[in-house]
Amino acid sequence: MTSAVRVTPASHITLHYRLSATGDRDLMSTFGGNPATFQLGAGQLAGPLEACLVSLAVGERKRFELARDAFGARRPELVQRVRRSDFPEEIALAPGGTVELVSPEGQPFTASIVSLDEASVTLDLNHPLAGRALVFEAEILAVL
Repeated sequence: MTSAVRVTPASHITLHYRLSATGDRDLMSTFGGNPATFQLGAGQLAGPLEACLVSLAVGERKRFELARDAFGARRPELVQRVRRSDFPEEIALAPGGTVELVSPEGQPFTASIVSLDEASVTLDLNHPLAGRALVFEAEILAVL
């Protein structure tokens, strides 16, 4: 009898997955569509989600409830007001939209636009999933 192939922290996998906020609609899902393929450990999939997949077997489908802090706690100090003049005029700014920024260390990241007026833009620098209770469901199709 052979044992099922299992996901390791460095596996290259194909899977169906769904991520939803508790009580909300799906944030992303491949069920009913094309599966996704990821190289674990390469930054292609968020760390908290990768951790759920390790040790699952090919053919296994599992649902995980992630803690509110899986993507960090929401930090009110990361909602900041900046001068509108700090943004080039060609960048379209709208509440609910996003803007690409660069950290002091040179790393790109995305900030959500909370609100704006003629003089300023209020940005939320928290991870979009920070402080949210999430449900992650995965079905492992193959370990490549």
